[in-house]
Amino acid sequence: MATNSVSQTKATVKSAAKLGVGTLMIMNIVAVVSLRGLPAEAVYGMSSAFYYLFAAIAFLIPVSLVAAELASLFPYQQGGMFRWVGEAFGSKLGFLGIWLQWIESTIWYPTVLTFGAVSLAFIGMDHLADSHLAANRFYTLAVVLVIYWLATLISLKGLGWVGKISKIGGMVGTIIPACLLVVCGVIFLACGGHSQMNFDGDFFPDFTNFDNVVLAASIFLFYAGMEMSGVHVRDIKNPTVNYPKAVFGGALVTVLIFVLGTYSLGVIIPAKDINLVQSLLVGFDNYMKSFHMEWFTPVIAIALAFGVLAGVLTWVAGPSKGIFAVGQAGYLPPFLQKTNKAGVQKNILLIQGLAVTLLSLLFVVMPSVQSFYQILSQLTVLLYLIAYLLMFASSIYLRYSMKNANRPFRIGRKGNGLLWIVSGVGFLGSLLAFVLSFFPPSQIAMGSTTVWYSVLFGGVALFVILPFIILACRKPSWVDPKSDFVPFHWQKDAASQARLKAAAEAYEASHPESADTPAS
Repeated sequence: MATNSVSQTKATVKSAAKLGVGTLMIMNIVAVVSLRGLPAEAVYGMSSAFYYLFAAIAFLIPVSLVAAELASLFPYQQGGMFRWVGEAFGSKLGFLGIWLQWIESTIWYPTVLTFGAVSLAFIGMDHLADSHLAANRFYTLAVVLVIYWLATLISLKGLGWVGKISKIGGMVGTIIPACLLVVCGVIFLACGGHSQMNFDGDFFPDFTNFDNVVLAASIFLFYAGMEMSGVHVRDIKNPTVNYPKAVFGGALVTVLIFVLGTYSLGVIIPAKDINLVQSLLVGFDNYMKSFHMEWFTPVIAIALAFGVLAGVLTWVAGPSKGIFAVGQAGYLPPFLQKTNKAGVQKNILLIQGLAVTLLSLLFVVMPSVQSFYQILSQLTVLLYLIAYLLMFASSIYLRYSMKNANRPFRIGRKGNGLLWIVSGVGFLGSLLAFVLSFFPPSQIAMGSTTVWYSVLFGGVALFVILPFIILACRKPSWVDPKSDFVPFHWQKDAASQARLKAAAEAYEASHPESADTPAS
């Protein structure tokens, strides 16, 4: 019976598949890469490459490998993070995993959209006035909300629209500007320009300065999201082969963009003048001035803003789709299972939009746009890392609990040693980043430390407890009768055992003499 269900699901996937390797790889890059993060690492000069490579080894590569194995282990079952964690540790922790992935993306939207607002501020030709506008909290708040709700309206039109805009926006707003920034840096130096970065500086950072370690911990968030496309496995052509290809291709391009882009930014802006929110646009502006092409800065600003829209679209369509599929299986009330004519989870998107709007009001109480940006970024890191800790632990547990299951992509051909190394490194790296993310960085004026700790500790506690409250209120009527959510393997095993037990009891009831007969 289970075999027939899976076969039917495979047939459905083959007929409805929309995403190829190229499209999925670009969606992964757009979901992971945001040029807005370059200034945060450019202050470290040459040692920034160490942080990127360390985070890639301790986090990005383990995430990519583990996500590829888990996605190929369950290529035709919905749920993404929920499926992976739930198969290992039960539905409650599985729901916590997909919930955290969804809620952290909701908190993340205002931070990435802040960068979009700054980009739009630089479309004018008076860059001093543009800089003042970008620092205005009320301007930023207005633009954040406009861009987000525009992304929501596009998402309501369906995955086809999201895939097209994400692919175009990823090229125009992320990949091309990143390449352009690197090319500008090379041309600038080749023409005799003076580098603001000391290329003779140390590759290894000063580990005695704890503040450097704290701010650098946020780099883990730069690499977060490579597993997010796991919720699209039923929309991918030949997922067991194409998903790993898209993940690894995206991971390689991501590391190159971050390292080379950060160096190029450090070449044109002194470390002491770097602003986490504005410096990317200022860097492009400085390059354009040196090339006597000031008119091109607004073009770049518009392209970057379009890239932000594409990135937000990818995330709006991803985690919300995952938690919607889970909700239909009875984990969310019917109100959050409503869809529109395009089959899009409209009420989840609307609730998500309300949360983004409320979070964006923090602009009013934080001392600056930069401090708002940093505190929400840290909260996002903390919540996402909890989900990653669950994912890494699940990969090890499932290797033993489902040791005979087919794994088209497997970490290590024989034995489990390599998996322990990969998942162990990812788990410990995530745990280290989780602890460090609670400390406020001294490089940024955060205002009251009470607000900082209240938002972080209170936010983590609130968002971890909420899913368990929802589960405590769960009712059988929440299950959508049309849901084709595939049961966990342990649910099917339990059902089989229950049927065998019922059959044995029925047999004994109909043959009472057999129960009275002593064993020979």
